[in-house]
Amino acid sequence: MSLQKNFLRTLINNSHIVKVPLGNRSYPIYIGANLLKQIGSLCLTHNVARKIVIITDENVARHYLSLVKSSLEKKKFSVHTIVLPSGERQKSSATAEKIYTKLLEWNIERNSTIIALGGGVVGDLAGFIAATYQRGIGFIQIPTSLLAQVDSSVGGKVGINHPLAKNMIGAFYQPLFVLADTSVLKTLPKRELICGIGEVVKYGIILDKKFFSFIEQNLNKALSRDKKVLSHIIQRSCELKAYVVSRDEKEQNLRAILNFGHTIGHALERAGKFASLKHGEAILYGMIAETNIALESRMVSFADKERIECLIQQIPIPSLSSIRLRNADLFETMRKDKKVKDNSIRMTLPHAIGKISLPLNIDERLIDRALDYVKLYGV
Repeated sequence: MSLQKNFLRTLINNSHIVKVPLGNRSYPIYIGANLLKQIGSLCLTHNVARKIVIITDENVARHYLSLVKSSLEKKKFSVHTIVLPSGERQKSSATAEKIYTKLLEWNIERNSTIIALGGGVVGDLAGFIAATYQRGIGFIQIPTSLLAQVDSSVGGKVGINHPLAKNMIGAFYQPLFVLADTSVLKTLPKRELICGIGEVVKYGIILDKKFFSFIEQNLNKALSRDKKVLSHIIQRSCELKAYVVSRDEKEQNLRAILNFGHTIGHALERAGKFASLKHGEAILYGMIAETNIALESRMVSFADKERIECLIQQIPIPSLSSIRLRNADLFETMRKDKKVKDNSIRMTLPHAIGKISLPLNIDERLIDRALDYVKLYGV
């Protein structure tokens, strides 16, 4: 017991810990450098079940699977691994069924734990498996992309895609803990780094004007992977998301504000067949379009709209010119958005930087004009 206490004390001294307060489902987020090698000791501290299945993808496995597996096996955990191809297409019922088959063949029992080692796709899929296999087994998130560290690994949203819509099949299922090792970002491709920055910008717009200013002043350092800047934006983003999730775990009200930019962003992402635009890139375009709707609705000032656009313009994202964008197709996707109510498309829109609305019914003429605006912007 004293060894565990000493380990935890050392970990606390060398990392930031953000707590997600959800009663008996509360959990910590450990943020710091070189934490992957501590996963075995951390699992002991959290009394994790001895049988563990790591789900990861080929790109992440190449860099980090052996380190994580070795750390666990040194602490006498029994470890199975599943390595998937990378990409959004893995978030499917077909992939889920293959994983269920593996778990059954390995006699994985209810007192076992799944570790998601990867970005948002792996985290969502592995979490969905953990939530549904034998009606729920242990789950740990080890996010290896900036987007996953600041957003998708926190809050318990897990799921898979349907051919007609993204993230429509899933659950709210909280992990035992999240381990965000900032050192892994050194091997992250530049586009993946940009995807994470897209979600970071969102947090500033919807919740924290001071944080938005920090991003404005330090964007180039973030894009250059400055360790101190990245550590701060991960910590603050997790704090902001934990604040929202603790007040609305299952998105009945306040949590919907986290979807700013996502209604139009998801439509653009799907129009590009989940290949032309990555998630965070699509959300950056979505925030431009939805801020434009807020301006036309006389909700946000022209000055704040310009600040938001000016910041996003400095982030290198692919042009929309390679995507066949028809407003009718984009509307079809938006009508399958989770916020739709009584057949009305709803969005959360900024009143000012740091202040956002709850979902509102949006006049489709405003959406149409915003789509035309963002298409011109993205040429």
